[in-house]
Amino acid sequence: MRKIGFIGIGNMGSVLASVAGKSVPEAEIFVSSKSGEKAEAFALHNDCTATDNRQIAEECEMIFLGVKPHQMKALLEELSPILAERTDSFVLVSMAAGLSCKELEAFVGFPCPMIRIMPNTPSFVGKGCIPYTLGSFATEEDAGELENVLQAADLVFPLEDRLMDAASSLSGCGPAFAYIFMEALADAGVACGLPRDIALALSAQTVAGAAEMVLQTGEHPAALKDKVCSPGGSTIAGVCALEEHGLRNAAQKAVLAAFARNLQLGK
Repeated sequence: MRKIGFIGIGNMGSVLASVAGKSVPEAEIFVSSKSGEKAEAFALHNDCTATDNRQIAEECEMIFLGVKPHQMKALLEELSPILAERTDSFVLVSMAAGLSCKELEAFVGFPCPMIRIMPNTPSFVGKGCIPYTLGSFATEEDAGELENVLQAADLVFPLEDRLMDAASSLSGCGPAFAYIFMEALADAGVACGLPRDIALALSAQTVAGAAEMVLQTGEHPAALKDKVCSPGGSTIAGVCALEEHGLRNAAQKAVLAAFARNLQLGK
């Protein structure tokens, strides 16, 4: 039976542990956290085992590192002597923003397979994006195994390491931006007289449907937008209001601000 470990079971670590459980239900999932409480709580409601960092480093074939960027060096220095004694194969998977594979490999201190991923929380419901890049010692076989373990997330694909922070700024941070937009639409619906639950359902389904139109048709969002805008109609009036109040610029600035912060986190 395959063993998959998650060191750090915060928001993103717990999402990926759930994804792994759905993708490879026959695997044994191990989770750990700094205090142990989060791991115990997660294991209580999921089909996995709460343990410590040492057991995960000693036994698991794929080890997900779910700590914050500034904690990664200390964690890998802690794990390094344990991993160095292993005679079987394993791969480390980092989800820390701002840290390249080369930097992560340097923290370990000896050659070992490293994969860097930038996941997002919609992976939990099978609508996620997880770009990944291989370190110097990771193989295509390692990549295939990662895709297998995370397949329930939906979109799992290779990307150059130099583009990972940009991808994270868009798909990793983007759900939060989309939630703000959906909340704003729902608030306006309530202001127009809709009950809150109906306004929120309409907002979420509308955004989900519009996204699916882009994915399934392959048409540019601008072309799809034009198909909704009748001459002199209500939609084009709303579009003009969005442009007047800077929605497009605000969305761009949000991604650029997130990108700048990602670069800072790795320093």
